[in-house]
Amino acid sequence: MPLSPHQPAEGVHDILRQSRKRPLDRVFAPSRIAVIGASEGIGTVGRAVMENLQEFAGDVFPVNPRHTSILGRPCFASIAEVPAVPDLAIIATRAETVPGIIRDCAAAGVGGAVILSAGFKECGPHGADLERAVLAEARRGGLRIIGPNCLGLMRPRAGLNATFAGGLAQEGHVAFLSQSGALCAAILDWSRRELVGFSTFVSVGSMADVGWGDLIDWLGDDPFTKSIIIYMESVGDARAFLSAAREVALTKPVIVIKVGRTAAAARAAASHTGALTGSDAVLDAAFRRAGVLRVDSIEELFDMAEVLAKQPRPPGPRLAIVTNAGGPGALATDALVAGGGELAPLHERSLTRLNEFLPAHWSHANPVDVLGDATPERFSQAVQITLADPNIDGALVVLTPQAMTDAAGIATAISSLPRPSEKPLLASWMGGPGVEDGRNILNHAGIPTYDYPDTAARVFARMWQNSADLRALYETPAILPETTQHARAAAIIRSACRAGRVLLAKVECNELLSAYGIPTVTTHLAETEEQAVGVAERLGFPVVLKLHSGTITHKSDVGGVKLGLRDSVAVARAWREIKAAVSEKDFAGVTVEPMIAASAAVELIIGSSVDAQFGPVLLFGAGGVMVEISDDHILGLPPLTVTLARRMIEGTRISAALAGVRGRAPVDVSALEQILVRFSRLIIEHPRIKEMEINPLLATPHGLVALDVRVILHGGEVADHALPRPAIRPYPIRHVSAWTMRDGSEVTLRPICPEDEPCMVAFHHTLSEGSVHSRYFSVMKLDERTSHDRLSRLCFIDYDREMALVAERREGSHREILAVGRLSRRHGLDEAEFALLVGDPWQGKGLGTELLRRLVAVGREEKIGRITAEILPENHRMQAVARKLGFQIKSDLTHGECRAVLDLHPPDPSCHTSES
Repeated sequence: MPLSPHQPAEGVHDILRQSRKRPLDRVFAPSRIAVIGASEGIGTVGRAVMENLQEFAGDVFPVNPRHTSILGRPCFASIAEVPAVPDLAIIATRAETVPGIIRDCAAAGVGGAVILSAGFKECGPHGADLERAVLAEARRGGLRIIGPNCLGLMRPRAGLNATFAGGLAQEGHVAFLSQSGALCAAILDWSRRELVGFSTFVSVGSMADVGWGDLIDWLGDDPFTKSIIIYMESVGDARAFLSAAREVALTKPVIVIKVGRTAAAARAAASHTGALTGSDAVLDAAFRRAGVLRVDSIEELFDMAEVLAKQPRPPGPRLAIVTNAGGPGALATDALVAGGGELAPLHERSLTRLNEFLPAHWSHANPVDVLGDATPERFSQAVQITLADPNIDGALVVLTPQAMTDAAGIATAISSLPRPSEKPLLASWMGGPGVEDGRNILNHAGIPTYDYPDTAARVFARMWQNSADLRALYETPAILPETTQHARAAAIIRSACRAGRVLLAKVECNELLSAYGIPTVTTHLAETEEQAVGVAERLGFPVVLKLHSGTITHKSDVGGVKLGLRDSVAVARAWREIKAAVSEKDFAGVTVEPMIAASAAVELIIGSSVDAQFGPVLLFGAGGVMVEISDDHILGLPPLTVTLARRMIEGTRISAALAGVRGRAPVDVSALEQILVRFSRLIIEHPRIKEMEINPLLATPHGLVALDVRVILHGGEVADHALPRPAIRPYPIRHVSAWTMRDGSEVTLRPICPEDEPCMVAFHHTLSEGSVHSRYFSVMKLDERTSHDRLSRLCFIDYDREMALVAERREGSHREILAVGRLSRRHGLDEAEFALLVGDPWQGKGLGTELLRRLVAVGREEKIGRITAEILPENHRMQAVARKLGFQIKSDLTHGECRAVLDLHPPDPSCHTSES
């Protein structure tokens, strides 16, 4: 569990419960609904909505000035005349009327609106102006909007059908979100036929207000939703989407089908990196980073939703296949391996046990062919043994109907087996009506079935990939030695900008990399032929000459690179040839570098360019002059940890060469990981960099060196506030500073980071039972507090959602955490909760007070309106700290509760915070 403030139990004071309500609760769990534009006209949207709300258990108020009653219900002329304040308004009127209606709804205290009306930004500039007016009115009144131009929403469990589609969806545990209203209608028809149920069904329309991040956040807390599937046409707020998806995907699968894979990738002529990064490839990288599973078809969308809702994600890629026919087993194997999975080798103990009861002619390997005459007992026993095998991470049972096959009996036997909680079990019951009973038995037992074994194998491979992506997000990274010199790099960029240049010189590029600990080749500038010869003689031959130009980026394309120059005559001739190859304005001399033999090196590329939706994007892969042709690269989003850098490297074919091939010694991959992390920091910390590329980065067993570097800046026409921001909020370095405790000891107060997990384990060893009880309102055991699953999520936080500050003391390379303070924003509210925990040896030294003071400052900076915390009534020390910093302490003696409250500024509805 995240280190969040104590959540009170059921039955606490009503004020506390009310404070935890989120704005979207009034949209998805309304008690009263107003239908504005309600009608009795056959075939109208207003009538369809009224008919669909007949099953709704709450109050429904039709609003239409031309009617006194609609479908037997009293009708009101305006929202102001409705006798009770509606939670939700459903609007089905002309687009021109909607801004005024939203203004009236906000004035009446309505919490949310579903705007079914079309005629907004999808219709051109006038419609876009209307949509902006609607949003302005909504934000002034703190009202949340679904739509406009949408089908509406459903909550089958509550009998809520706030759409103009025919009939309520069946109840289930899948939430379906779609940007296509027409697809929603088709999916509804399909789901009724296939008996697929939904917890929530939302047509999002143009997402003027409520976006993917808001919806994923709300559904993440919804106890009736087990998986979230999305039909996406546009990402919208990329940071909000990624933030919410990463938070939720670990516990509830988020599965997306995104149209537009074949759209032409955006090209940037200035660099290889720009040419290699297209918007769809960036989207894949973003989904991986958030733990989102992307699929290619509607069928696969629901297949994955079903299996991930019913079965655990596999701990590894190894699958065992149990079948009564060899051909289907081979088919499944091909699909498995093609999808990135592995056919598990059976343990010797499993082979021995299988030999004890299987016929002599069984396959004696995985796939386990139990032969066509297999009985339910033989089938189930083979499945049980393979599931228990330590070498496997999941199992697939394949049945083909043969004359002696009891499909239902085999299904019954398998469904009754005890199953390991961490290993998924899938089935393929091939055939038609003869195996239908068996399919139903398996499905009711929570074992997903597929018509064909290759489909099932691909599903397993997808499950493993999703599992691996999530694991990478929370794997504890190694600590990176601190070598960055931010100020030095900033000065280089600032100097170029002041000179009106957007292209850095080679010498400047090398200095930029050196400031972040990335090794570069020694480079000297020579403005004359004589200088070039002199530098070459001092360096020693052979050398390389490269064009020094403020305008030309690809020097080799214009004959601006001369390699392997072995004497002074060759250098002089190369200098003259380079000068003659370009115009006078493009020539500012040459750079001279030692020639580095690349015969034993692996040529790599590291680059960054800007994506319109996701901001800075990183690229890694095989480099050199054939970089586009080799087509071996992977994209990622900054910032990186060492773990995420390793995953990028492993995602390329060139990684095999780094391990050493044909007698070559391996490259130091750890050093390469550190270079990728430092490169990502450089890009994040200096947003003025538009494009950057190291190509090639030479990797040898003796080290790595950036041979050629290119940096392009955003020009002065782009203001600082308009520079692209990263889709993932980077480490907030501005909150790092030194502080002196009461005893004179100096500590560093800084935001927590993923690398802190080992130190957090040691920190929890310093806590007494009393300190733990005061913090968690119970005695949480040490092994529970220090588990990787828990601490990794506490350390690898999303700085858009929360801030955790630690007090750290260092002695040489030893790092020790003394205290932790956390500020967690409540989704959708202008409010956050704080929590503090100080190690017992360090209590009474002012750490708690200082951490809380800084958390309050963070709250002000983030424009949070209120900070609260639940404190035990007997925890007088914590109450005193809170009072010292301006908190009011509100006690409820009846319920034994104590609450600290600090209002930072009066609530401002026009600045409402989205749920992400």
